[in-house]
Amino acid sequence: MADAPYLVALALVEIAGKRALPLTGKSQPAAAAEASDPGDSGHTLALELLLRLWQRSDDGALQRAAGEQSLLLLELPLDVMSEQLPLLKAKWISGGETEALLGSLRNLVIRGWRISIAKYEPVSFIAWS
Repeated sequence: MADAPYLVALALVEIAGKRALPLTGKSQPAAAAEASDPGDSGHTLALELLLRLWQRSDDGALQRAAGEQSLLLLELPLDVMSEQLPLLKAKWISGGETEALLGSLRNLVIRGWRISIAKYEPVSFIAWS
């Protein structure tokens, strides 16, 4: 199970002027790594994350902190997710550079997607590298 990838949805946002990096995730079966997109698991994680963001908007104005790269779905090794992601998150929240965070994430992911939606279109996952 240690070799199974972990799928993580995360958002780089500011809530009431303070940085936040909420995330949600779940382990993936090894067969999911062969799929071309994250499928139902990706849609479920994106929905969960967006609902959490919507609830947190009660705390103040919500703003994307990285433009189109503010909502990501990443496939990571479990050890990276549990050991390195919390450190990157803490560094960014405390004032680290956004581009440095995105660059570090790119170096750690197995695969990644930007989560996007256009008017009258379904949610789409755009390859992120």
